[in-house]
Amino acid sequence: MKKTMVLVLGLCAAIAASAQDWPAKPVRFIVPYPPGGGTDVIARLVQNRLSEALGQPILIENRGGAGGALGTEAAAKSAPDGYTFLFTLSSHTINPLLYKLSFDIERDFTPVSLVVSVPQLIAAYPGAHIESMADLVAMAKADPGGLHFASVGNGTPSHIAGELLMLRTGIDIVHVPYKGGGPAVTDTLGGQVPLLIVTMPAAMSLVRAGKLRALAVTTIRRNPGAPEIPTVAEALKIPDYEVDSWYAMFAPAKTPPAIVARMQKEIARVIQLPDVKHKLLEQGGDPVGSTPEELDRVVKGELRKWAEVIRDAKIVAN
Repeated sequence: MKKTMVLVLGLCAAIAASAQDWPAKPVRFIVPYPPGGGTDVIARLVQNRLSEALGQPILIENRGGAGGALGTEAAAKSAPDGYTFLFTLSSHTINPLLYKLSFDIERDFTPVSLVVSVPQLIAAYPGAHIESMADLVAMAKADPGGLHFASVGNGTPSHIAGELLMLRTGIDIVHVPYKGGGPAVTDTLGGQVPLLIVTMPAAMSLVRAGKLRALAVTTIRRNPGAPEIPTVAEALKIPDYEVDSWYAMFAPAKTPPAIVARMQKEIARVIQLPDVKHKLLEQGGDPVGSTPEELDRVVKGELRKWAEVIRDAKIVAN
């Protein structure tokens, strides 16, 4: 018994010393999507200031492929020594429900922090004469299956947002999946599709130019970068409607708690720095900086919620 206690105390002391000295070399952020996408942009917005705070370079490694699964798998299999983190988005809680993955997002990862909340934006082609969410619902009820909405792909948060809208309102609108936000936006601008659901940064410049009409955001509260746009929940009086396209950081399971706590503390501080916060708001992001426990609750809650939506809407992987 005494020997066991000595071993345990020795291990705890070694972990504490390791965490105290951390980081002693560059830290790697795996972004499981290609360069230039939303996840990559947000990661790079916090990269330099986090590097300054930690006193070591932060290296961003883009590992795109399989809807984020390749990079996520690489992070899951990395050593839990505090030198590899996963910087990802809310598809993290959708992919396991649609695809057979070689990792388990709850078992193989330790939550660090919810970094930024980014709404999906529901927008309309001005020529479609849809002025509000109430107009959208009324038109859809008058002509079931007559309205179409563009998304950035099957099983993505923008698709889920449309399916949840149908489930909560009882309307029938047709999903038109595209291979990314660019083509979806282009066809909506051209009037080929009357409605668009896409992350806010992908469409706000067009909204401000009058080329798209913003109807609502899908988060539970209005976005601070565009407070004039109502939420779906308030526009349609559906209090439980929420689709948050968040960005968050995870560490491989068994990463020392002291390292996780230090990283979370620095993230929460850095995203509130005026220059970083301004850039995040410009991208349609609402800085959060949650605790690991709060992020864990988000993951567990969304796994339950999206499982129900995917089942009820009969969504299947392509």
